[in-house]
Amino acid sequence: MMNRRSFNALAGGLALGPALPALAQADTLRWVVPYPPGGGTDVLARTLAETMRAGLGQTIVVENKPGAATNIGAQEVARAAPDGRTILQADNALLAFNEHLFKKLPVDPDKDFSYIGGIGKFPLALVVHPGFPAQSFDEFLAYVRANPGRVNYASPGNGSPHHLAMEMFKDRTQTFLVHIPYRGAAPAMQDVMAGQVPCMFLDLASGLGNMQAGKVRVLAFGGRQASPLLPGVPTLIEKGVKDAEVFAFQGLLGPAGLPAAVVDKLNAELNKALSNATVLKRFLDFGMETMAGRPEQFRAFARAESQRWGTIIRSRGIVLDA
Repeated sequence: MMNRRSFNALAGGLALGPALPALAQADTLRWVVPYPPGGGTDVLARTLAETMRAGLGQTIVVENKPGAATNIGAQEVARAAPDGRTILQADNALLAFNEHLFKKLPVDPDKDFSYIGGIGKFPLALVVHPGFPAQSFDEFLAYVRANPGRVNYASPGNGSPHHLAMEMFKDRTQTFLVHIPYRGAAPAMQDVMAGQVPCMFLDLASGLGNMQAGKVRVLAFGGRQASPLLPGVPTLIEKGVKDAEVFAFQGLLGPAGLPAAVVDKLNAELNKALSNATVLKRFLDFGMETMAGRPEQFRAFARAESQRWGTIIRSRGIVLDA
């Protein structure tokens, strides 16, 4: 979702320190990231882990368990003992998409996890190559309606928030664009900038610099409100696209049955980290919105997102393990 360059400022100087007095009699906390090392999610995890380490009183070890649309990492945590030693950095894939995209899953996001708290939202924006004929959202909509099936769009991969955001757009506007999936946001963005594919939904964390430099033209923003980072860019909702708030999101989970005292401590330290001035500024610099709050709020949010996206996935007939 986020490229490494976007988070270089967050990554500098991170080193997880020695053990302090233990939480839940555990001197090491495994922080499972279901993506490869070096990417944005990994660097974000290490940033938060370093900020939270002292307050938790634990050595924190970030472990990368990528693969199977985050199901490998999710299964690792779901099977772990609920003793405060293992947590998962989860995103839309596990929490809102996979139960609708796959006929069979190794985990149930509603039953197999303890919800700890939200981390942040990563809004998406509709962008086109600067040479694309449409100069505005209205012109883009008119163009794709006049050329059904002739306009391709890129995404970081099947089942990604970017892919499903465009499928929502197509559903709401009754348009037909052809999906070209890539392996990651960076190659998809490169081909849009090069004009190989004319358009995509792009997250600000990966693409803000290129948006502001004019390497892609931003037609609409997927947040509920306009972004000060994209002055003059309307929201999809303002342009009449119903319920079109589109974003990636992340949060922390533990195994089902995690003791309330452990959940409360992890939640408190996560919220404290999200209010840290340095972390907060860097989130805002990259267009990210923090999601501090209680565990029950995050659970309710995630389950509502699952319902919202399940409707879209079913209506579009998207299945990843057919």
